[in-house]
Amino acid sequence: MGLLTIGAFARASRLSAKALRRYDELGLLPPAHVDPFTGYRYYDDAQMDRARLVAWLRRIGMPLAGVGRVCDLAETDTDAAAREIRAYWMRVESETCARRSLADLLVDQLSGKDTDMTDRITMPLEMRCAARTDRGLVRETDQDAVYAGTRLLAVADGFGDAGAAASAAAVDAVKPLETAAQAAPRPGDLLNSLEDAVHRAGTAVRAFPESGTTLTALLWTGSELALAHIGDTRAYLFRAGVLHRLTHDHTVVQSMIDEGGLSEAEAAAHPQRALLLRALDGGDGPARPDLRLHEAKAGDRLLLCSDGLSTTVPETAVRTVSRRPPIRRRPSTL
Repeated sequence: MGLLTIGAFARASRLSAKALRRYDELGLLPPAHVDPFTGYRYYDDAQMDRARLVAWLRRIGMPLAGVGRVCDLAETDTDAAAREIRAYWMRVESETCARRSLADLLVDQLSGKDTDMTDRITMPLEMRCAARTDRGLVRETDQDAVYAGTRLLAVADGFGDAGAAASAAAVDAVKPLETAAQAAPRPGDLLNSLEDAVHRAGTAVRAFPESGTTLTALLWTGSELALAHIGDTRAYLFRAGVLHRLTHDHTVVQSMIDEGGLSEAEAAAHPQRALLLRALDGGDGPARPDLRLHEAKAGDRLLLCSDGLSTTVPETAVRTVSRRPPIRRRPSTL
């Protein structure tokens, strides 16, 4: 049979030999034949379409796990593969939009322009919210802590013997932002205040040795939403019929998913699925939360939750519930 050496296949597919070896290890693009004596890899011409698709998907920045899903779909359902790419790019554009708003803030500040948030508000918005925790049917105690105010939402999920106290301390540390947000500071100041509050939360958690907590907090003022996140609690945004996940889990399994070494289905049953890479746990140095800024729009729906919900309720169910009309409607409501 007419096989190509790894070098020839790499040149034709626009993939490096190093990348091909990596994709073989991950099962993404195994060679058609491996010499049993030399271990040298050979590829078939029939694999070229898949290899070129892999190359293009990597060029747009898609993680390897997503690349594998799209390539598998492309072999049986090209429409589904196209939808997968479209959904990925929507997430990229959402994240790019958030970074662009931060870049605009920096440009405005450095050029001396006034970035007072009150100048951005084109119509009055208000936020209606509700909060609830439940220990569930397995655990004896509830280690979640929540806060829902008119301008601040926060959820923390504690762990360790003093997990409940740690999560409560973290939420207490960010509560003063509720009043601070009333002053409608500039967006850059808003993010700084949120980051400082997370650092204070980290300091408060140090009072509980061998324990810690995750924390996701969202602060709203005027027409902007500032988000701070550390751990595996999550924030979702439902807008115009589409559910967006605003946070990225800081977990071992999520890092494995990002690197293409684990699928979403495998992660759900992985023995280390609850192991955190980042959290408020009293460790050395300040906490390193993810910080983002989003524009608020009328009709937005936001959900902050712990992994007690996200690991048991599929996103399809969350999306279905989010589509339901509110019990009471008001114009210009967030």
